[in-house]
Amino acid sequence: MEQVYRRGGHEWRPFSLAAGVKCRGYSLGLQRVLTDFGADGSFEDGAAKVKEHYGIEVPISAVRAITLQHAMRMRQEQELKRESQWPEQGVEQVIAETDGCLVPIVVIPDTEKRGDRRRCRQVDWQEARLSLARPDGAVSKQYQATMQSADEAGAQLLDCVIAVGGGVNTKIHCVGDGAPWIVNQVQEKLGESATYLIDFYHVSEYLSAAADQIVGPAGKTAWLHQQQERLKHNRVSEVLSHLRAHQEPEEIADPQAPVRACERYLRNRLPYLDYQHALAADLPIGSGEIESGHRSVIQARLKLSGAWWKPANADAMLALRTLRANGQWNAYWDDCRQAAA
Repeated sequence: MEQVYRRGGHEWRPFSLAAGVKCRGYSLGLQRVLTDFGADGSFEDGAAKVKEHYGIEVPISAVRAITLQHAMRMRQEQELKRESQWPEQGVEQVIAETDGCLVPIVVIPDTEKRGDRRRCRQVDWQEARLSLARPDGAVSKQYQATMQSADEAGAQLLDCVIAVGGGVNTKIHCVGDGAPWIVNQVQEKLGESATYLIDFYHVSEYLSAAADQIVGPAGKTAWLHQQQERLKHNRVSEVLSHLRAHQEPEEIADPQAPVRACERYLRNRLPYLDYQHALAADLPIGSGEIESGHRSVIQARLKLSGAWWKPANADAMLALRTLRANGQWNAYWDDCRQAAA
């Protein structure tokens, strides 16, 4: 219990002044604890952990509010620190990837001003776009993610490349699933310094579906291996010729025509199938790193059971999650401490 005095009609709290805290407020140290727990688990679990580890009862709403407050601040600082020009010096080679995954989103219309607005809420799935970059041969990566437009995701991809040492003369090797928005952003934001390669696993999925139609289960493994070897030696024309010879009749709808779908997928992405040169340079031909990033950076928090997010809050949480993944957690709180001093 804090002893409170009154002077001139105002309350005076000596302990609060000496400790640098406010009545019913949260010190910067406690805010860090709440944000720490709120970043990795549900806000309800965060309140329970504060009680277990520190003996402090904190409402769930406070864990949520403080976590989102700092998450939004991290997003703002991330945008302010963004680089727009290539440095003159840079590392020789950078590996870069970007991709999207769906997260649960809830929208509550403003049409209903009274009553329980949750009754008219709309739930849906929206794409979160994750980007990463690392110098060739390095293990640590630089992440950024957004719920916003493809153009914003492209700007973040460029920011990741620059953050890991990309410069004017740096070669950038990009791998992805061939989505048009990704290819466009690589070309627009990274320019001629970048090459793009279709993820070999995605190509193999199309080939596997075509194999079921062409040779059946018995000869599938051998046939698939043969086509993969042809692709690795840039003999794409042989693969296309073989697929065309076994295409389904035109009257068969696309969903029941896996051979046609595979042939079209490869034909539309011919400039991005240079596996031979990538393998010769010991560069990755699969986008497993970005797929792993989806699970560890995004899905581990934003796709918890029963969790639905407003778009702005989800975007802020992505900034928080990527800041932790980039190892910038301590630096952020050091900045907060200096700003409060």
